[in-house]
Amino acid sequence: MYIKRHLETTIEKLNSCFKVLLVTGPRQVGKTTLLRRLAAVDRTYVTMDDINVRSLAMTEPGLFLQRYKPPLLIDEIQMAPKLLPYIKMYVDGHGNNGDFWLTGSHAFDLMENVTESLAGRIAIVHLLGFSHAEVAGLGAGAFVPEEKFLLQRAQEAEILPMRDLFEQIWRGSMPALNNASEQDWNNYYSSYVQTFLQRDVRALTQVNDELQFYRFLCAAASYTGSMINYAALAKEAEITAPTAKQWLKVLAAAGFMHPNLKYGVKAPKVYFTDTGLAAYLLRWSNAEILEAGAMSSSFLETWAVMEIYKSFSNCGQIPPLGYYRDFNSREVELVLNVDGSIHPLAIRKSSSPVKETKKFDILRPVAEGERALKLGAGGVICFANDLLPIDARNWYIPAGLL
Repeated sequence: MYIKRHLETTIEKLNSCFKVLLVTGPRQVGKTTLLRRLAAVDRTYVTMDDINVRSLAMTEPGLFLQRYKPPLLIDEIQMAPKLLPYIKMYVDGHGNNGDFWLTGSHAFDLMENVTESLAGRIAIVHLLGFSHAEVAGLGAGAFVPEEKFLLQRAQEAEILPMRDLFEQIWRGSMPALNNASEQDWNNYYSSYVQTFLQRDVRALTQVNDELQFYRFLCAAASYTGSMINYAALAKEAEITAPTAKQWLKVLAAAGFMHPNLKYGVKAPKVYFTDTGLAAYLLRWSNAEILEAGAMSSSFLETWAVMEIYKSFSNCGQIPPLGYYRDFNSREVELVLNVDGSIHPLAIRKSSSPVKETKKFDILRPVAEGERALKLGAGGVICFANDLLPIDARNWYIPAGLL
């Protein structure tokens, strides 16, 4: 069964305004499938995985565009960066909106080449794995915990029991694993990690020991949903702290990890973009063990943050996510900065968490002063049986509404 991606509407809008469209994201999240589904019959598809096509694009980019004329879909454009200046010359000379659709990963080098060659001519969107809203058939929209949005979502969504949610968290968001068995899950992620180590890591950084990077990858997974401690992470992976910091950037460039913004403290939190991958790396063999394990709250927070992240990203918006932790270690897990207001969200593995909204008072320094931001609606993401008001501004938000 085809699951409609929320990014489709955003792509269709941008395609009418820009001559070049780039869809970035980790491997196997469905970038090519999405664009090929949206493509008209006259759009030619070429992939840089084909060595002959890639050779022509790299050695004779002018001839490449004579052979493959727009409208064109070019897969894995990061493999042929020399083609980008020629695309620029083409669209500047006689291009039409929507002439070139590109897919790519390896964000560091790719984005540097794109900004140098196609600035002002290209729309860039980011695709991750399935969101809960996509799988559940809910409407698209950036998640902001205001009354109108929450009441609408409550009419569409079903209550998601804890057992079912942790099954979703454990399984992950990769399209290939939708309805897959536990054996398929294990085989898939084993192959996925191996491909990443053998192909992507070498393209992104100089790593002489793949086993050492794998140990680092597993250690990094243990920090999902937590503040990062570079020294501790480096010690676990038996590398230096500067190397750990650089390799975390590699994971972010590959789309494995999202570093969350922060207020009040210097250390960022990090989140694996796919909870299934993190569960595999940490050897949580099924959803029941994960739910009962010591990291269940961290995985729940990771899932919730990434669901909200996807809701903004799928609308073509830069996700305005952060967190706040004061110097007394009091913390608001998620803060959304939208239209001059900050929306605080707590995330709890409970059906009736109490007094959670009292800690929102630590946001007063952000909401005061010359550059004050208004303190907007917020709430507690939890396993409540219904969307319920806590007070005039905050809600108990069932996790299934994300």
